Amino acid sequence: MAETPSDALIVFTPSGKRGRFPIGTPVLQAARSLGVDIDSVCGGRAICGRCQITIGEGEFAKHGIRSTAAHLSEYSAVEKRYDDKRGLLSGRRLSCQTKLLGDAVIDVPPESQVHKQVVRKRAEARDIEMNPATRLFFIEVEEPDMHKPSSDLERVYRALEEQWDVKHVSCNLAIMQNLQKVLRQGEWKITVAVFSRPAGGGNVLTAMWPGFHDRAFGLAIDVGSTTIAAHLCNLSTGDVVASSGLMNPQIRFGEDLMSRVSYVMMNPGGEKEMTAAVREALNTLATQVAQEAQIDKTDILEAVLVGNPVMHHLFLGIDPTELGGAPFALATGLAVTRPAHELDLDLNPGSQVYVLPCIAGHVGADTAGVVLSESPQYSEDNMLIVDVGTNAEIVLGSKSRLLACSSPTGPAFEGAQITCGQRAAPGAIERIRIDPETLEPRYRVIGSDLWSDEPGFEEAVASTGVTGICGSGIIEVIAEMYLAGIINQDGLVDGAMAEKSPRIRAHKRTFNYVVREGEPFIAITQNDVRAIQLAKAALYAGTRLLMDKLGIDRVDRIRLAGAFGSHIDVKFAMILGLIPDCPLDKVQSAGNAAGTGARIALLNAKARDEIEHVVRRIEKIETAVEPLFQQHFVEAMAIPHKTAVFANLAREVKFPEPKTMSPPDSDGGERRRRRRG
Repeated sequence: MAETPSDALIVFTPSGKRGRFPIGTPVLQAARSLGVDIDSVCGGRAICGRCQITIGEGEFAKHGIRSTAAHLSEYSAVEKRYDDKRGLLSGRRLSCQTKLLGDAVIDVPPESQVHKQVVRKRAEARDIEMNPATRLFFIEVEEPDMHKPSSDLERVYRALEEQWDVKHVSCNLAIMQNLQKVLRQGEWKITVAVFSRPAGGGNVLTAMWPGFHDRAFGLAIDVGSTTIAAHLCNLSTGDVVASSGLMNPQIRFGEDLMSRVSYVMMNPGGEKEMTAAVREALNTLATQVAQEAQIDKTDILEAVLVGNPVMHHLFLGIDPTELGGAPFALATGLAVTRPAHELDLDLNPGSQVYVLPCIAGHVGADTAGVVLSESPQYSEDNMLIVDVGTNAEIVLGSKSRLLACSSPTGPAFEGAQITCGQRAAPGAIERIRIDPETLEPRYRVIGSDLWSDEPGFEEAVASTGVTGICGSGIIEVIAEMYLAGIINQDGLVDGAMAEKSPRIRAHKRTFNYVVREGEPFIAITQNDVRAIQLAKAALYAGTRLLMDKLGIDRVDRIRLAGAFGSHIDVKFAMILGLIPDCPLDKVQSAGNAAGTGARIALLNAKARDEIEHVVRRIEKIETAVEPLFQQHFVEAMAIPHKTAVFANLAREVKFPEPKTMSPPDSDGGERRRRRRG
């Protein structure tokens, strides 16, 4: 009897990538190992349905294999549940749930392929007081003298003190090894870079050049779980001379943070893989911005980095496992300053890296960057700052008192759990309006400035198509459905509206709202509405909890931070009940505030001392142990809210008349388990 093979060959079309994997390997895992771009935004939990594949059956001579459906695991209960809820086309499988049992040719249809995400983390215009930690000094060094015996390094130190009043200087071995050559090339006139250690820890000579040198640059880096952005700044002027961004390559290990922590738990050494991946990405960005600015990477003398706690730990090479469960303990929340070469960053050999402090286990250095950028610690008013993401990070307070929490919103705002949801990429619907009389939609997609009812729209989007709905579009379409009466305050789709418009269609035991016919067919389902309600309720409940702790019933100002927050229309965010009532002119986007905070810390060393002090006095509230969180959560499920009065919003928007409907007899109203990530 022939032995059962221990592995199998898998070939992906249309990319042609192939490899051998142990029997039982999930197809999605094999794809990611080979760098095949199968989309997935739910971390392999069979929620988003974006990782669909088909198997090529028959003889594939060019691949040297026979491929049949029997070479994949049987249709699972999880896939059947997804099919019952959302529907799978005939022959389609979910690659995250399908295991390899034999040689197979796998086709990745166009709608399951990852399209390049738009990295929306631009550098915001900001006046920053210049006081960089790394400075250049041109010095004339005394030549050696038989009658005054001293080393070259001693005379460099003396020149720095006498000519620039720079004292208490040290250097590493590489500087010592190259010093004499540089001094003689420059004929005893050299330029040195000196890094001032924080908290009066002395000065470090980090680089040197013969003669006069005036090119000194630093990197401000925002390591997000989905995207990484880097801004190259001139350390003399503060100007941003180049910016670049890319997808975080750790996505192949898990879409959300807890999926990546789980990967480490299940794969010994997994944290080393993800550390190597993010550091390689940072080196790629450093190369890109250096080329754009037409400088040498050795002119990059410093980097400042922000990121959420899991990204923070993985960048530093720290196992994030403890962040995967209560009490969510950080290995360190203190600010970190280390030589770049220790972190495998290919910059100037003597360059230094500063990482902002974390606030708590799920409120990270990125939130510290937001606080540094928005300065609620100086505000007379109570300011609410919300960084909307898979785990929303919330800061509330004023100069008197600051509180922070994280709230488990889940990935719905990023497209997961939404039938036609997707990341922000060309072709994604980002703006939408619904006529309250006809219920006809008009929308705008990323990559075109035209609305769908304007001449030339179809030609303008021909290259990308209309592929789905990204976060900002999801917020707007749910809010517009509420204003148009398609859903009521409880989020139920009103099937009676089908008499008014064919856009309302029966779907199993509930109803859909059809946004676009054709392929792909784009519609909002009852489950989509419920997923957004759950996400927005978690965010609002976290905010309300902080308001309770401060003893206030209203906030004076609201700032929406982050790439996603920057593209939400604040009016629609308030209609949905994502944020509490507030005068609309007091609600603004903070842009990429975390990245701005990194720039401030890069260009002003005093800001580092400031944020380290502020972080120590921020009170962290843990939503998981607060008994009122669940009550606030339930009340916030309504649109915009069950009990809260939105008086300011009511002056700007006409709310629909309340509707009473019976809940659908389906799983559309099921409650998901609260989770982190």
